[in-house]
Amino acid sequence: MTNLAWLQQWYLPNCNGEWEHQGGIYVNTIDNPGWSVKINLRGTRWEHLKTSPVVREASETDWVHYSIGNHEFNGVGGPENLEELVQIFRDLVKEAVK
Repeated sequence: MTNLAWLQQWYLPNCNGEWEHQGGIYVNTIDNPGWSVKINLRGTRWEHLKTSPVVREASETDWVHYSIGNHEFNGVGGPENLEELVQIFRDLVKEAVK
């Protein structure tokens, strides 16, 4: 399953008439250039999940920074790292249910 298909499947069961109106999922571009991914975890089974900030910088265009805190996944990355950011979130969620 692709990361996009997985994210869609993760999103749908969390939609309860309220959650999706209180943050949901945001994917935006940033001016570095790159991507920003914010995923609201409040009201989900992962709302208490926390991680320390992680920084991986391979080059000016291949980098990611992410953390989970305050009930939210926050990740930013280079222009070709959007899929990696979703994969990181997927891995964190998968690990948390073990």
